[in-house]
Amino acid sequence: MIARRIFRDRRDAGRALAEELSAYRGRDDVVVLGLARGGVPVGWEVAHGLGAPLDVFLVRKLGAPQWEELAMGAIASGGGVVVNEQLVARLNITEEAVERVIERETTELRRRENAYRQGRPPPVLVGQTVLLTDDGIATGASMRAAVRAVRASEPARVVVAVPVAPASACRELRDEADAVVCVTMPAGFQAVGQLYADFHQVTDDEVRDLLATPTR
Repeated sequence: MIARRIFRDRRDAGRALAEELSAYRGRDDVVVLGLARGGVPVGWEVAHGLGAPLDVFLVRKLGAPQWEELAMGAIASGGGVVVNEQLVARLNITEEAVERVIERETTELRRRENAYRQGRPPPVLVGQTVLLTDDGIATGASMRAAVRAVRASEPARVVVAVPVAPASACRELRDEADAVVCVTMPAGFQAVGQLYADFHQVTDDEVRDLLATPTR
């Protein structure tokens, strides 16, 4: 683990992450799931470096009513849900309001999933070692939702793998995942984008193109 490193872009970060995951190289029980959208370029490089298949995994932030940028939780493909109960209580958000946001974001999640997969079924994860990749972690809510959703598919092992995250988020995620691998955990962490020279918003077309490009 490197104290601080600046990545050129997500592909560069993915190659660095693949080196940290070299113990999984060449195994036939490994599946890489890239969190859409930023985790897919990272995940492609990881899958390519390890000789593993890649698929997409979706997580949607649950924006608090009237404060859409404020995350009160997250939902993930397969039904994983994480809600910040303390925040919900502090803002006096009703259970009905939370359910409305979950319903709306679930509809959008399914729409994007269909658009990215284009008819392909989700991967079979039973008994597999699943590497969940993203371009970085800030609070960890989205990744927690992803880990919980993947667990429901009965994999043998769930590994969170990211180029950058604060040490506190990694510690918390170790309670959810079987392992957490992070290339750099800089002191004074503020935002994932600070560790990238190029942190452009990944487009839907980029996600589809990467998913259509063989990793091995």
